[in-house]
Amino acid sequence: MVRAAFQGEAGAFSHEAALRLLGPRVQVKPCVRFDDVFVALRNKQVDAAVIPIENTLHGSVHENYDHLLHFDFRIVAEINLRIVHNLIALPGVRFRALKRVYSHPVALNQCLNFLAANPQLERIPFYDTAGSVKMLRDERRADAAAIASAVSAEIYGACILRRSIEDDRQNFTRFFLLRRPDQKPLRLSQPDCRNWKTSLVFSTRNQPGSLFRALSAFALRDLNLTKIESRPLRGRPWEYLFYVDFLGNLRDHRVQKALGHLDELADMLRVLGCYRV
Repeated sequence: MVRAAFQGEAGAFSHEAALRLLGPRVQVKPCVRFDDVFVALRNKQVDAAVIPIENTLHGSVHENYDHLLHFDFRIVAEINLRIVHNLIALPGVRFRALKRVYSHPVALNQCLNFLAANPQLERIPFYDTAGSVKMLRDERRADAAAIASAVSAEIYGACILRRSIEDDRQNFTRFFLLRRPDQKPLRLSQPDCRNWKTSLVFSTRNQPGSLFRALSAFALRDLNLTKIESRPLRGRPWEYLFYVDFLGNLRDHRVQKALGHLDELADMLRVLGCYRV
């Protein structure tokens, strides 16, 4: 049985991603911070880690991009999870009795239309979406609700008063599944994955045209880049690392040629993972 770490309380969206990736029998280890997740995997307290890397509304999770560089893990899968926010309260609590609503600040900001239509609800930021539901249960708050996932309502014995109250239905978060490089492949719950994606990070010298030449390694071989993200290169002000995702398998001849070409141009090159999508 696989044990996976994620950031947040049980019932967080990362927990839902772990269930989707690893199946309902996965054992989970909730962690307070993202670096705790990475340390738990490094120290072999868990078999895998699930981390958010990008949201369609709020962009990249920069902290996790930095952790991918500093920890020697492999990306073995990804999943795009639609973020559905629900108004959740304790059993027996009615909507008209509510005076305040708790959730993570990002979740509150993603439900502004609902909150504007219900000005009687005081918005109170909390450290975690699922944690706000847990707090309602532990403190028996009869005049408060939380905004969180349906999974958290099930875990903490709460009730959903209003479903899908988010402003934008095209709200998705992309999650990575990470493993140590010495571990055997997992059997994943992804029956519809047919293509392959490769993720890598590289740096180039701060010279005119260096990034253009580096990216030409992919363009010349008709490899489709799906994401490029720059991050500051610590110790070298105004120089950057480039994280790239592209469609292709490391076993493909075109991909091998592209990476060989890029390796000749880059100061540093590291493949972070090759996985089905």
